[in-house]
Amino acid sequence: MDWLELKPEGLFCVPGEFYIDPLQPVAHAVITHGHSDHARPGHQHVTATPETLSIMRLRMGEDRAGENQQALEYGEVISVGAVRLWLAPAGHVLGSAQIVMEYQGQRAVVSGDYKRAPDPTCTPFEVVPCDLFVTEATFGLPVFRLPDPAHEIGKLLHDVRLFPERTHVVGCYALGKCQRLIALLRNAGYHEPLWLHGALLPMCSLYEGFGIQLGELKSATAAKKGEMRGGIVLAPPSAIADRWARRLPDPVVCLASGWMHVRQRAKARGVELPMVISDHADWDALLDTCQATGAKEIWVTHGREEALIHALGKLGIRGRALRLIGYEEDDEQAEEDAVA
Repeated sequence: MDWLELKPEGLFCVPGEFYIDPLQPVAHAVITHGHSDHARPGHQHVTATPETLSIMRLRMGEDRAGENQQALEYGEVISVGAVRLWLAPAGHVLGSAQIVMEYQGQRAVVSGDYKRAPDPTCTPFEVVPCDLFVTEATFGLPVFRLPDPAHEIGKLLHDVRLFPERTHVVGCYALGKCQRLIALLRNAGYHEPLWLHGALLPMCSLYEGFGIQLGELKSATAAKKGEMRGGIVLAPPSAIADRWARRLPDPVVCLASGWMHVRQRAKARGVELPMVISDHADWDALLDTCQATGAKEIWVTHGREEALIHALGKLGIRGRALRLIGYEEDDEQAEEDAVA
């Protein structure tokens, strides 16, 4: 497929003259989702879902989120040059989308970041049959077979019951993981107020503006120390090991990330209760998705390209490593940059 090219700015659709998640300011950017390693400021024209555009405006400001902003609902087809373009749900975070392009009888799908696990805070991933599928590979190793998120939430609630005098502080990034954790806690029957670091509150308000109900949320920054005893506090990963967390009553440090599957990472970060919850597809979901699309060729972006390409080859699917530079393997660093 010679009408998609890799340029220094990012992946470029030649007949449509637009970039997908470009790393530098361009004339026309189509954005998969609002994490700051994919949605960057300074583009002239930005096409994305209404939710992603709202997220970009919240994080960057109206004037930096695109001089001209074009909202595209899931399944709404437009013509961009000679290309038919539409967006399909990616299941990663609110408003996240796969970019679907049709040109001269060929269909290419760029997935962005995605997950297949259920998430009540965003539209589920939709398999789109295609000739070429561009996939991430954040957890592209067979060791990454991640547990049911409900099990991880159960571990947290069990610990809260065991140590009612302590405060459990959970590190989670501001966009997607925070709201998903809240929804998982509510689904598990935890309806007490949740305490949030100030950096997490604006994005939760945006989610609620799109109809995602999160229950009672309180500012941990404005609270008195004793008020939070026995409660659950959500904060950016950078804050849980910072002096900010020391103001909490006898904190139990937790961190929600797919990388908590690696015990050394949890130990290195001083995490007492690791929670293996990821907003990315794990190894089995990556392979299942690549096969489900029916694509004869798979391009693999950031992550463990080699292992996934090798496994796809055994299935008779041709793989290629794009080696896009500038995207995080996980969203935590991008999120910490965004709230810093």
